[in-house]
Amino acid sequence: MALFKPIVLAAEGLGKVTPPPWLGKWIKPGDEPGQGLFYFLSVLLSLAVTIAGIYLVFQFIFAGYIYLSAGGDPKKVELAGAKLWQSLLGLVIVAASLTLAGVITRLTGISIFKFTF
Repeated sequence: MALFKPIVLAAEGLGKVTPPPWLGKWIKPGDEPGQGLFYFLSVLLSLAVTIAGIYLVFQFIFAGYIYLSAGGDPKKVELAGAKLWQSLLGLVIVAASLTLAGVITRLTGISIFKFTF
């Protein structure tokens, strides 16, 4: 949090800002200023990664079904291969985004995740 200390001090000079009611449940007593927002973003990131994983499984199953039902049709086999490739590429992108978020967490010292690396 030391990296953002000047920003926090400048914001404190503006006066007390109350969070919107829907964001208030993410803020716990004793949290540093802004920590509730990072916790909220952590929950959104966890949800997005979970949805991406479920979508990946369905894409694998769908690509397998297309491949099995191709019956030797080269276009369907190519379509199945493309779906598998796109699914694997999506998995790499999700893993890279988590890695990048972990690096940012380590560099800034701000706990972005509700889980640790």
